[in-house]
Amino acid sequence: MARHTESVCRLCRRERVKLYLKGDRCYSDKCSVVKHGYPPGQHGQARQKFSEYGQQLREKQKAKRIYGILEKQFRCYFKEADRRRGITGEILLKLLESRLDNVVYRLGLGRSRPEARQLVNHGHFEVNGRKVDIPSYLTRSGDVISVREKSRKQPVFKHITEARDSQGTVDWLAVDFEKLEGKVLRAPQREEIDVPLAEHLIVELYSR
Repeated sequence: MARHTESVCRLCRRERVKLYLKGDRCYSDKCSVVKHGYPPGQHGQARQKFSEYGQQLREKQKAKRIYGILEKQFRCYFKEADRRRGITGEILLKLLESRLDNVVYRLGLGRSRPEARQLVNHGHFEVNGRKVDIPSYLTRSGDVISVREKSRKQPVFKHITEARDSQGTVDWLAVDFEKLEGKVLRAPQREEIDVPLAEHLIVELYSR
């Protein structure tokens, strides 16, 4: 699978907003968006004016970068959201939030979505007692996500629980840091999804 191998901080600067791809660094003064609030490159500080299409494209790129998804997979999510009843943009975000790597991040068991995706890939998690190493696995209400028994002594989980315990989690998830497990209580509502996205622009882009 293709992956981004350059500095992820450049992605945040390109979108001019924190995408929280570097974990603890994103919450500190070392964040590149705080230090350099303009896009990277020779012409980054030049005044930019986007067309309607440009605004729609930027919003789609931002969503892909936040959730770490490539174009083909993102288009599949949109088709599925468009097929279901309801507001397409909101359904799209709910699908993205239901990904296992995102749920692990939301539970506080990963300091960033990229780290959560890597932990899932390496087989450190179980869903309802069964090992799942597919980051795009879509969780459902009632699913229990837990760190596998043989992975619990890994230093990364001790550090994560100590750092994130005081920050809490989102209302549609429940987490027990002592047991290193969480539960999906229900599907998230749009107002509970705090990603800086205007999903209607993505819908307009794919509806052209």
